[in-house]
Amino acid sequence: MPLKEKIMEVIAGPHTAAVATLDGTQPAVRYMVLSGFSDMTLVGATMKSSNKVEQLEKNPDTSLTIWSGKELSDPYVEIKAKGKVYEDIMTKKKYWSPTFEKFFKTPENPEFVVLVFTASEITYHSKNMASREVWTPSFIGIDLTRST
Repeated sequence: MPLKEKIMEVIAGPHTAAVATLDGTQPAVRYMVLSGFSDMTLVGATMKSSNKVEQLEKNPDTSLTIWSGKELSDPYVEIKAKGKVYEDIMTKKKYWSPTFEKFFKTPENPEFVVLVFTASEITYHSKNMASREVWTPSFIGIDLTRST
Protein backbone atom coordinates (compact mmCIF):
# COMPACT_ATOMS: atom_id res chain seq x y z
CA MET A 1 0.00 0.00 0.00
CA PRO A 2 1.37 3.47 -0.87
CA LEU A 3 2.57 5.58 2.06
CA LYS A 4 -0.08 8.28 1.60
CA GLU A 5 -2.83 5.65 1.84
CA LYS A 6 -1.32 4.23 5.04
CA ILE A 7 -1.19 7.72 6.53
CA MET A 8 -4.80 8.39 5.51
CA GLU A 9 -5.90 5.22 7.32
CA VAL A 10 -4.58 6.84 10.50
CA ILE A 11 -5.68 10.48 10.04
CA ALA A 12 -8.86 10.39 7.92
CA GLY A 13 -11.94 11.67 9.70
CA PRO A 14 -12.11 12.81 13.32
CA HIS A 15 -9.41 11.55 15.70
CA THR A 16 -8.02 12.57 19.04
CA ALA A 17 -4.60 14.11 18.48
CA ALA A 18 -1.88 15.35 20.80
CA VAL A 19 -1.15 18.89 19.61
CA ALA A 20 2.04 20.65 20.70
CA THR A 21 2.60 24.39 20.34
CA LEU A 22 5.18 26.68 21.89
CA ASP A 23 4.35 28.77 24.94
CA GLY A 24 7.31 31.11 24.76
CA THR A 25 10.20 28.64 24.70
CA GLN A 26 8.32 25.81 26.43
CA PRO A 27 6.23 23.16 24.68
CA ALA A 28 2.51 23.08 25.48
CA VAL A 29 0.67 19.86 24.63
CA ARG A 30 -3.05 19.22 24.69
CA TYR A 31 -5.55 16.82 23.15
CA MET A 32 -7.81 18.02 20.36
CA VAL A 33 -10.23 16.33 18.01
CA LEU A 34 -8.89 16.87 14.50
CA SER A 35 -10.20 15.68 11.15
CA GLY A 36 -7.66 14.65 8.55
CA PHE A 37 -8.05 15.31 4.83
CA SER A 38 -6.39 13.85 1.72
CA ASP A 39 -4.35 17.03 1.16
CA MET A 40 -2.62 16.18 4.47
CA THR A 41 -4.25 18.99 6.40
CA LEU A 42 -5.87 18.46 9.77
CA VAL A 43 -8.68 20.69 10.97
CA GLY A 44 -10.15 21.33 14.40
CA ALA A 45 -12.25 23.84 16.31
CA THR A 46 -11.43 25.79 19.43
CA MET A 47 -12.29 28.89 21.43
CA LYS A 48 -10.72 32.11 20.19
CA SER A 49 -9.67 32.87 23.78
CA SER A 50 -7.74 29.59 24.17
CA ASN A 51 -4.01 29.61 24.85
CA LYS A 52 -3.30 27.61 21.70
CA VAL A 53 -4.73 30.38 19.50
CA GLU A 54 -2.39 32.96 21.03
CA GLN A 55 0.53 30.51 20.77
CA LEU A 56 -0.16 29.71 17.10
CA GLU A 57 -0.43 33.39 16.23
CA LYS A 58 3.03 33.94 17.75
CA ASN A 59 4.60 30.79 16.29
CA PRO A 60 2.76 28.54 13.81
CA ASP A 61 5.17 25.60 14.20
CA THR A 62 3.36 22.61 15.66
CA SER A 63 3.85 18.94 16.25
CA LEU A 64 0.95 16.49 16.21
CA THR A 65 0.68 12.81 17.04
CA ILE A 66 -2.26 10.60 16.09
CA TRP A 67 -2.58 6.94 17.03
CA SER A 68 -4.80 4.86 14.79
CA GLY A 69 -6.27 2.21 16.91
CA LYS A 70 -7.27 0.18 19.83
CA GLU A 71 -4.20 -1.99 20.27
CA LEU A 72 -0.92 -0.53 21.51
CA SER A 73 0.78 -2.09 18.50
CA ASP A 74 -1.39 -0.23 15.96
CA PRO A 75 0.17 2.33 13.57
CA TYR A 76 0.55 6.00 14.47
CA VAL A 77 1.88 9.16 12.86
CA GLU A 78 4.01 12.07 14.00
CA ILE A 79 3.35 15.27 12.07
CA LYS A 80 5.35 18.47 11.71
CA ALA A 81 2.98 21.20 10.63
CA LYS A 82 2.18 24.89 10.45
CA GLY A 83 -0.98 25.88 12.27
CA LYS A 84 -3.20 28.74 11.21
CA VAL A 85 -6.22 30.28 12.94
CA TYR A 86 -9.27 31.12 10.79
CA GLU A 87 -12.00 33.45 12.02
CA ASP A 88 -13.77 34.19 8.71
CA ILE A 89 -17.35 32.99 8.38
CA MET A 90 -16.73 31.12 5.10
CA THR A 91 -14.09 28.86 6.68
CA LYS A 92 -16.13 28.46 9.85
CA LYS A 93 -19.17 27.32 7.84
CA LYS A 94 -17.05 25.04 5.64
CA TYR A 95 -15.80 23.06 8.64
CA TRP A 96 -18.86 23.40 10.89
CA SER A 97 -20.05 20.17 12.46
CA PRO A 98 -23.23 19.54 14.45
CA THR A 99 -20.98 18.27 17.24
CA PHE A 100 -19.79 21.85 17.74
CA GLU A 101 -23.29 23.10 18.65
CA LYS A 102 -23.00 22.27 22.35
CA PHE A 103 -19.84 24.40 22.58
CA PHE A 104 -20.46 27.23 20.10
CA LYS A 105 -24.21 27.12 19.22
CA THR A 106 -23.65 28.46 15.66
CA PRO A 107 -20.76 29.09 13.26
CA GLU A 108 -21.41 32.81 13.68
CA ASN A 109 -20.24 32.66 17.31
CA PRO A 110 -17.21 35.00 17.52
CA GLU A 111 -15.55 32.64 20.04
CA PHE A 112 -15.58 29.80 17.45
CA VAL A 113 -12.41 29.61 15.36
CA VAL A 114 -11.03 26.95 13.04
CA LEU A 115 -7.46 25.68 13.29
CA VAL A 116 -5.91 24.28 10.12
CA PHE A 117 -2.66 22.36 10.39
CA THR A 118 -0.74 21.90 7.14
CA ALA A 119 1.75 19.05 7.28
CA SER A 120 5.33 19.60 6.17
CA GLU A 121 6.45 16.12 7.20
CA ILE A 122 4.66 13.01 8.42
CA THR A 123 6.42 10.03 9.92
CA TYR A 124 4.33 6.87 9.69
CA HIS A 125 5.11 4.20 12.27
CA SER A 126 3.85 0.80 11.16
CA LYS A 127 2.16 -1.87 13.26
CA ASN A 128 4.42 -3.01 16.11
CA MET A 129 6.75 -0.12 15.17
CA ALA A 130 8.49 -2.54 12.81
CA SER A 131 9.31 0.26 10.37
CA ARG A 132 8.73 3.92 9.71
CA GLU A 133 8.42 5.94 6.55
CA VAL A 134 8.57 9.69 6.03
CA TRP A 135 6.19 11.63 3.79
CA THR A 136 6.81 15.21 2.68
CA PRO A 137 4.74 17.35 0.27
CA SER A 138 7.16 16.50 -2.52
CA PHE A 139 6.80 12.87 -1.35
CA ILE A 140 10.09 11.46 -0.37
CA GLY A 141 9.15 8.00 0.87
CA ILE A 142 12.06 7.02 3.06
CA ASP A 143 11.79 3.57 4.57
CA LEU A 144 13.56 3.57 7.91
CA THR A 145 13.01 -0.12 8.69
CA ARG A 146 14.80 -1.11 11.84
CA SER A 147 17.33 -3.88 11.68
CA THR A 148 16.99 -6.36 14.51
